[in-house]
Amino acid sequence: MNNTLLIAAIGGAALAVIVLWWFFIRRAAAQAHAQAVRESQKLIEEAKREAESKLREAELTAKEKLHQARSEFDRASRKRRSELEKLERRLTQKEDTLDKRLDDFADKEKVLSKRESSIGGREKRLDQQQGELDELIQQERGKLEQIAGLTAQQAKEELIQSMQNEARMDAAHMVSRLEEEAREQAARKAQNIVGMAIQRAASDYVAETTVTAVMLPSDEMKGRIIGREGRNIRALEAATGVDLIVDDTPEAVILSGFDPFRREIARTALEKLITDGRIHPARIEEVVEKVKADFEQRIRQEGEAALLELNIPNVHLELAKLLGRLRYRTSYGQNVLQHSKEVAFLAGTMAAELKVSVPIAKRAGLMHDIGKAVDREMEGTHLEIGISLLRKYGESEEVVHAMACHHGDYDPETVEAVLVTAADALSAARPGARREILETYVKRLEKLEELASSFKGVQKSFAIQAGREIRVIVDSKKLADEEAVWLSRDIAKKVEAELTYPGQIKVTVIRETRSIEYAK
Repeated sequence: MNNTLLIAAIGGAALAVIVLWWFFIRRAAAQAHAQAVRESQKLIEEAKREAESKLREAELTAKEKLHQARSEFDRASRKRRSELEKLERRLTQKEDTLDKRLDDFADKEKVLSKRESSIGGREKRLDQQQGELDELIQQERGKLEQIAGLTAQQAKEELIQSMQNEARMDAAHMVSRLEEEAREQAARKAQNIVGMAIQRAASDYVAETTVTAVMLPSDEMKGRIIGREGRNIRALEAATGVDLIVDDTPEAVILSGFDPFRREIARTALEKLITDGRIHPARIEEVVEKVKADFEQRIRQEGEAALLELNIPNVHLELAKLLGRLRYRTSYGQNVLQHSKEVAFLAGTMAAELKVSVPIAKRAGLMHDIGKAVDREMEGTHLEIGISLLRKYGESEEVVHAMACHHGDYDPETVEAVLVTAADALSAARPGARREILETYVKRLEKLEELASSFKGVQKSFAIQAGREIRVIVDSKKLADEEAVWLSRDIAKKVEAELTYPGQIKVTVIRETRSIEYAK
C-alpha cells in the first residue's frame, strides 16, 4: 500500500515537473517569437527608411542632371541661334550686294550698247579714210619712183641692207656690253665666294717661335740638369740637336732651335727627366730614344686627326704620318699643318660653290705642302718632293696636278688646281698668319697713309686692319661727292703702282657735311 502511494506520488511529481517544463519551454518560445517579430519589424522599418532616402537622393540626382542637360541645351540653342542670325545677316548683305551689281551690269550694258553703235559708225569712217590713204600712198610711191629712178623692190632691198648694218652695229655694242657685265658679275661672284670661304674658315693663328721655356720645380734643378762639368747638358744637346740655355730666369730653362719637332722632343724628354729625378748621360739617351719612339705614334695620330677633321678617306698610312710631321714644321712662323688644313677647307668650300670636285680640291689642298715634312732630309724642292711622294703612295693624277700648280711652276689645267693656288695665297696672306718684320710693317703703313694724304682735298688718312684698309677723310668744301668717287679710284691705282703688299687694300673715302646753327 505504501509502495503504491510512493509510486503514485513519484508519478505525480514527475508529471508536475513535465508540465512545468513544457510550460516554461512554451513561454520561452513565445518570447523568442515575439522578439523575432519585433526585430523583423525594426529591420523592415530601417529598410523602408533607407529605400526612401536613396529614392530621394536618386530624385535629386536626376533633377540635377536634368537641369544641367537643360542648361547645356539652352546654351547650344542660343549659340546655334546666334550663328543662324549671323548667317542670315550675311546672306541679306550678299543679296543686297548682288542686287547692286546686277543694277551696275545693266547700266554698263546700256552704255556698251551705245558705244558699240558709235564704234560701228567710226569703223565705217575709218575704212573709208583707210581707202583714201592707200590711194595717196600709191600716188606718192609712184612719184618717189619717178624721182629716185628706183623701183619699190630696189628701195626695199636698200632699206633692208641699211637695217641689217644698223642691227650688226647694235649687236656688236650689245655683245661688248654683255661681256663687260659678265666680267663684272664674275668678279663679284668670285669675291663673294672667296669672302664666304674666308669667313667660314675663321682659324686663329699664333706665330711659332724658335724657343721653348721649360718650368722647373726649383732653381736647384738647374745644377742637376747641367751635371758635373756640364756632362748632362752636353748629353741632352747631343741627343736632341737643340741648345739648352740655363740663365738667370727663375725656375726655368730655355730650349732653342729652329726645328719645332726636335724642340718638342727635347721639352718632353727634359720634363720626363725632371719628374723621374735620375739625370745622367745614360738615362738622358734612354729617355730621348723613348720619347722619339712615342713621337712616331703621336705624329701618326696628328695626321689621322687632320684627315678625320676634313673628312678625307683612303689616305696611305705613310702620307698620314707625313701630315703629322707637318704639325712640327713652320714656314715664316706659320704652322704648316694648320696652314694645310685651312687651304684644304678654303679650296673645298670654293669648289662646292663652283660645283666642281670637292674631294679633289680638299685632298690637293691638304697635301700641297707635304714635301716640307721631309725637305730637310731629301734633295730637291718641297714641290718636287711632294709630287714624288703623292705618286709613290697612290694619289690620283688630278690631285697631283692640283697640288703641283700651287706655286705657278706648272700651268693649271683644272679648276681644282686654280682653287688650291688661290686658297694657298689666301691662307698665307691673311693678317697674322705669317710674321713680318715690325719695322717693315710700320714703314708700309706709314707709306700707305702718306700716299693717301698726298692728294688734294684730303684732311686725314688712317691705315686700319693691319694695313688691309685705308680710310681717307676729305674736306667737303673742296671736293664734291662725284670727286670723292674718283679720288678713291685714283688712290687705289697709286697704291697698286707704288706699294708691294699681300692680298688687297680697301680704299674708303669719307666726305661729311655738317650744318650747325644755334637757337637763341
